[in-house]
Amino acid sequence: QVQLVESGGGSVQAGGSLRLSCIASRNTASSDCVAWFRQAPGKEREDIAIIYSRDGGTEYGDSVKGRFTVSRRNANTVNLQMNNLKPEDTAMYYCAAGSFPRCVGRRPSDYGYWGQGTQVTVSS
Repeated sequence: QVQLVESGGGSVQAGGSLRLSCIASRNTASSDCVAWFRQAPGKEREDIAIIYSRDGGTEYGDSVKGRFTVSRRNANTVNLQMNNLKPEDTAMYYCAAGSFPRCVGRRPSDYGYWGQGTQVTVSS
């Protein structure tokens, strides 16, 4: 079992930056994948970034590529640096942990552990 807690959300103007953190109750470096998802009202949960524990490799969703960066700060913390934020980035952001091979699918159903979410609001 692992508990995940997100922090760092808030309200910013378009073009601004935020850094989200996902802090785990235990070492998530042993979890094969840690991913960030987001969900806006009335929309499906969308995968935006993933970091693979085995080699530190990362992947991003097309909507955030070049603006967001996922990184591992330590064994228990994964960060999501969000730059050049846009109003369409407004959503609840969640981190999740999962195991190979399912987590590679990057679908919400592929992840067994979730945080409670942190709200990001970007105004124009």
